[in-house]
Amino acid sequence: MPIYEYLCQECRKRSSFLVMNPRQPGSITCQHCGGSKLERLLSRFAVPTSEESRLESLADPANLSGLDESDPRSVARLMKKMGEEMGEDVRDVEAMLDQPDGDADGEYRP
Repeated sequence: MPIYEYLCQECRKRSSFLVMNPRQPGSITCQHCGGSKLERLLSRFAVPTSEESRLESLADPANLSGLDESDPRSVARLMKKMGEEMGEDVRDVEAMLDQPDGDADGEYRP
């Protein structure tokens, strides 16, 4: 049972619908304005990638632009991005980013 996206021709906003039968979507209306002129969109889809290819993409120098190795918050942002890419739990890194000095235990470390 796929979820289809539609673009409202009246307000130009997207709406998503769970459609049981794509040949007979039933009566669907825009979730934003209630309009009935909807055009079905081609949805984006995910392509599974191997762990090796994800690591290679993270090692790309373009991903390291803006990294300041002396700034803990900058390094924490990179670690968060890497963790998310690898499917790891990044709550500890997010806690570091929430701290004013970028350190989870509240101690200042230059």
